[in-house]
Amino acid sequence: MTSEATEKRRPTLKDIADQAGVSVPTVSKVVKGRADVSPETRARISAILREHDYVPRTAPATSSQRTIVVAFDALDNANNLALLRGVLEHAQHAGVHVVTKLTPSRSEGEWSQALVSADHLGVILVTSRLDKEQQEALSDAHIPLVVIDPVNTPADGIPSVGVNSFTGGYAATKHLIDLGHERIAFIGGRASECADARRAGYYHALREAGIEVPGTYDQPGNFLFEDGQVAGRKLLDMPEAPTAIFASNDLEALGVLDIAHLKGIRVPSELSVVGFDDSMQAISAAPHLTTVRQPFDEIGATAARLLLQSIGNEPLSSKRLELATELIVRDSTAPPASTA
Repeated sequence: MTSEATEKRRPTLKDIADQAGVSVPTVSKVVKGRADVSPETRARISAILREHDYVPRTAPATSSQRTIVVAFDALDNANNLALLRGVLEHAQHAGVHVVTKLTPSRSEGEWSQALVSADHLGVILVTSRLDKEQQEALSDAHIPLVVIDPVNTPADGIPSVGVNSFTGGYAATKHLIDLGHERIAFIGGRASECADARRAGYYHALREAGIEVPGTYDQPGNFLFEDGQVAGRKLLDMPEAPTAIFASNDLEALGVLDIAHLKGIRVPSELSVVGFDDSMQAISAAPHLTTVRQPFDEIGATAARLLLQSIGNEPLSSKRLELATELIVRDSTAPPASTA
């Protein structure tokens, strides 16, 4: 690269921030003309900006200012792809571009600073734990944020979208009770509000029906196939094994089906199994899985709508939106053998 090309290279906000000894959000505020920066800091940053002939990107055809970011913990399941499809469809109608990013496994705030320096319109964060540093970086830069199904409770003022997991857990358990089951076990999910709500729905349905189950029927899980295998084996090896199992997601339910098959336990004539999500695997399972459907496309579209409303400074009817779930009855549930 020639020295002339080097001189013409446009510095990034991080370059400016490093030289000024401040954060990227602080530089972003100065570039955008915001008032909440001390005069001394503003003067120092402004001098460095002039030194580098820094010119903000404003061309509509290339500017990232018509772009929103969808940041995922992972893209290895169909549920996240369905969420993204919902975001894309809504954003397309609004004339906004969408880019996807993966959040780092170890939070150092770098990804949030990169979002700030890119001047994106806003961020949709999917099933992530938003730490204090990341939240402050986005807040300081005045970047609108919407969280989907957060593992931890977002701070006041941050919009979030999810489903009513309590009613989903209740519906799944009541379906099994209505079939005549009383020995109904539960497999939990990763420590989160949604997992706690599914467990609460399970216990509410049992109490309503006057059914008591041993504490060993409540098994831990982390939303993984292997968790369903481990918990399923423990439950089915009990002297008085459950006749039905409600798992906190479809992957765990598929793990239970796998163990039942290995043990020669027939589903649903000897064991009923219910999952949660209605993922692509639910319909391809053998037998087809009864599950609680989450409307992932609608969740994504709703998150995009909330984000664009926040970007436009429109009032939000609610900071927390919970969409309805639906019980999908397929072939993995039936009355217990004694009452069939």
